[in-house]
Amino acid sequence: MALAQSERSGIDLPNVDLRAGDCLDLLPKIADESIHLVVTDPPYFLDGLDDGWAKGKGGARGTGAVGGLPVGMRFDAAQGRNLQAFLNPVAIQLYRVLKPGAFLLMFAAPRLYHRTAIAIEEAGFEVRDQYVWHYRGRAQFKAFTQDHFVETRSDLTDAQKEEIIQKLGGRKTPQLRPQFEAILCAQKPKNGTFVDNWLEHETGLIDASQTLNGSVPETVMLVEKHQKSNGVNHLTPKPVKLCEHLIRVFSAEGQTVLDPFVGSGTTCLAARRAGRHSIGIDINPEYVEYAHKQLEGAL
Repeated sequence: MALAQSERSGIDLPNVDLRAGDCLDLLPKIADESIHLVVTDPPYFLDGLDDGWAKGKGGARGTGAVGGLPVGMRFDAAQGRNLQAFLNPVAIQLYRVLKPGAFLLMFAAPRLYHRTAIAIEEAGFEVRDQYVWHYRGRAQFKAFTQDHFVETRSDLTDAQKEEIIQKLGGRKTPQLRPQFEAILCAQKPKNGTFVDNWLEHETGLIDASQTLNGSVPETVMLVEKHQKSNGVNHLTPKPVKLCEHLIRVFSAEGQTVLDPFVGSGTTCLAARRAGRHSIGIDINPEYVEYAHKQLEGAL
């Protein structure tokens, strides 16, 4: 069920296996049909990430985004195709290790959700739903005015530049202020009926008694963004409250939750709070070290 002792990190954490390494190297070491739930937030090929998914100059796993431009102007359709290609072999491994009827919950950037869903579906999963993590805090508005690019053109007179700027009327690139992130809900096909599958694997059914903000489980979940800690420069930390809610809904106490892109350890911490075992993998050793400290209560 868990990683072999030789594959684990050096610090002993009860009911938690943490490992620094590429998930495509470590997932094959997990036994078939031994995991009850996957909750994960894969990299979205954000601009400026190196091969260890840390801030850098890019690398072999390039971002697919257009560099050298303001944030609001970066776009390349290849980003989605690259993400899908990256997720394809990961999804195959996740399908193998999950029990029949078990769920995969994967965070996805809204404009890349379809590529995420295709990769998961092609591995054999049933795409059951899309959930929304909604946050109301002020996020960065990435739309970018074009006035500067008109003003710096050397082929135009000042009068022509002013005329063009007036015609643009202050319009910006097509990005609204983000207020949500998508979560893909996929399920490995169950064996027989829901009842048969539950009796054999204890997967495939949800705990509808779990509440978030006083409400029964809903497709839109309002949880404010996690406040980044000074202990680690993680790009996209997810709220522990949100992950714990998902874990409680889609698994049972004492079961095993896997996160192959564990980052700063949110999934493992949420699993511990929910009384589950967890396995966390991340290619960046800095994140794994931070996850250790967080789970030990040092931060």
